[in-house]
Amino acid sequence: MSARFPILYIAEAGAQDAVLSSGVLAWLVDAMPQAGFTIVGSPASAPLFADTPRLDRLIVLEKESRLDWLGLWNQVRATSWGLVVDMRGSALSGKLKRQKRAVRGEPEAGVHAVELAARVLQLDEVPAPRLFVSEATRVSVEALIPPGEGPLLAIGPGAAWMGRRWPPERFAKVASALVGDGGPLEGGKVVVVGDDSDRDAAHTIRLALPRHRTIELHGRLSPLQAVAAVGRSALYLGGDSLWTDLAVASGTPVVAAYGPSDEAERGPWGGIAVRGPRSVEEYRKIDPRLDQAIEHMNDLPAERVLKAARKLLAERV
Repeated sequence: MSARFPILYIAEAGAQDAVLSSGVLAWLVDAMPQAGFTIVGSPASAPLFADTPRLDRLIVLEKESRLDWLGLWNQVRATSWGLVVDMRGSALSGKLKRQKRAVRGEPEAGVHAVELAARVLQLDEVPAPRLFVSEATRVSVEALIPPGEGPLLAIGPGAAWMGRRWPPERFAKVASALVGDGGPLEGGKVVVVGDDSDRDAAHTIRLALPRHRTIELHGRLSPLQAVAAVGRSALYLGGDSLWTDLAVASGTPVVAAYGPSDEAERGPWGGIAVRGPRSVEEYRKIDPRLDQAIEHMNDLPAERVLKAARKLLAERV
């Protein structure tokens, strides 16, 4: 290992969880310029860290079986680690040769995931989620966003579960007001990010705007490319999704539509979570496990999200 001070960082398997705690890794990169990093992630979370500075190895733990963990053990046991940061709380990290070990504890009700991540290193200040993006990644995104005048408004209309998906026509309504005549982003273009499954939502947004004002990048970007694309935008609109967490990690101002999600624990860090009239507890009375095929987000009006977006943009001027 080339680094003078080798750090092993074991990231969460879930991509959203890994983004929420990414500020801890970014803090280590900034605070320890003499360190080199070996990062372990799942097929979903590992790509988030591909552009980390001084990255010696990026190891993908394909599955969670005992055989996979044994394979990981064989890859990392020979190194005498300066620091092991274990965001999974695994048994493996306790068996490695190391000077120091920092392990994530159990979730705590009412405490934001970003704060819990900071506690792993006992940091006085809570570092915001941040993912590193290389120049090569930025250049690859620039080729997809044609140069032109006017600001960019990024929108991530999708969500992994329909219960957290805000109606796309309401995203379209807010976008039209923001980039249309007299809007705070007047003359701008809308960049749509997300999975390929968000195609219909993206089309709804495109049809609500004048021609050639929408850049549809759903299904075309890696997570880090999405960070680069959103990072060029004046504002991001989304819901409770990976794309919103990526937007937070890009440093772009974020407004997110929330319903059956607890923003106190997983809301957009430093951004604005806009709720409808119901609390999370009220949603749970209808849908105890929050997993039914119910469109919970229909009671959040577009006007409330638009008001929050205008306010945030005005504060940034």
